[in-house]
Amino acid sequence: MINPYFSIIIPIRKPNSYLKQTLKKLKHQTFKKFEVLVITDIISKSANPAIKRNLGAKKAKGKYLAFIDDDSYPDKNWLKNIYTLTKKYPKYAGFCGPCLTPSDNNLFQKASGLVWSSRLGSGGAGVYRNSIKPARFVDDYPSVNLIIKKTDFWKVSGFDVNHWPGEDTLLCLKLTHQLNKKIHYHPSILTYHHRREVFTPHLKQISRYALHRGHFAKIYPSTSFRLGYLIPSFFTIYLLSLPIFKFFYPLYIYSFLLFITFLTFLFKKNNFLISILAILTIPLTHITYGLFFIKGFLTKNLSFFPHKVNKQTGHYIGG
Repeated sequence: MINPYFSIIIPIRKPNSYLKQTLKKLKHQTFKKFEVLVITDIISKSANPAIKRNLGAKKAKGKYLAFIDDDSYPDKNWLKNIYTLTKKYPKYAGFCGPCLTPSDNNLFQKASGLVWSSRLGSGGAGVYRNSIKPARFVDDYPSVNLIIKKTDFWKVSGFDVNHWPGEDTLLCLKLTHQLNKKIHYHPSILTYHHRREVFTPHLKQISRYALHRGHFAKIYPSTSFRLGYLIPSFFTIYLLSLPIFKFFYPLYIYSFLLFITFLTFLFKKNNFLISILAILTIPLTHITYGLFFIKGFLTKNLSFFPHKVNKQTGHYIGG
């Protein structure tokens, strides 16, 4: 492709079956003017995804940079729908869309997906990021399904390589608050994201996200010091105080919300085991997030620790 409209950038640690699926799905895109750049540890000499994405952006020939992860894959009309939106809204800096749970995920992965897509499980932002919701503007979105105009990407110097996770949060912050540009979420920009299994891998992933979000709440409060991110910590502190104050009324309300959410899961999935696994995971998610958010908020500097990878499969170990 001499003049691609999109440059799809995929950072990886090691080739794996998920990546093969992603590349296969990209071959079947209904919009054909694109190139694919897979950036490995060898090419970038670092496991830092932000460095890899920046390297891909430097090599990119497309007008728009389409970021997706190696454990995700797009709908066949992904690029076609993005193209339509870029023509309709040429001044917008970026576009994004929902990441759904693939149908071939196992029960433990699907339970994680239910948690991510439920309002009680992941809050307001998590719902539209992990299920199909009406179009809106956002100022923070993960790089698993994020499309940025290349000129605007470089106006803010690309991804901040000193942070991971969180490099996507900072990029969106700069685009929306420094450049005063818009990032448009649209339900037609559809991808599928393989989930971490409940319980341990899911909770490890949650702990990483919470750690960086808590740290960002202190140093970048514009998009991270928000009530939705603070509530799990308040809830965790409340639980720890129960033996002292014995004030159980909020716990009764929380238990009622869990029950209603369980019925919603059961009606939605018609699967008792997945619904039970998801309901058991929600309070564990809240407590884990609450504790690590506090830790991140109190931490002066966060260090980057790359994922461990299974040498045989190339898949990430744990979260």
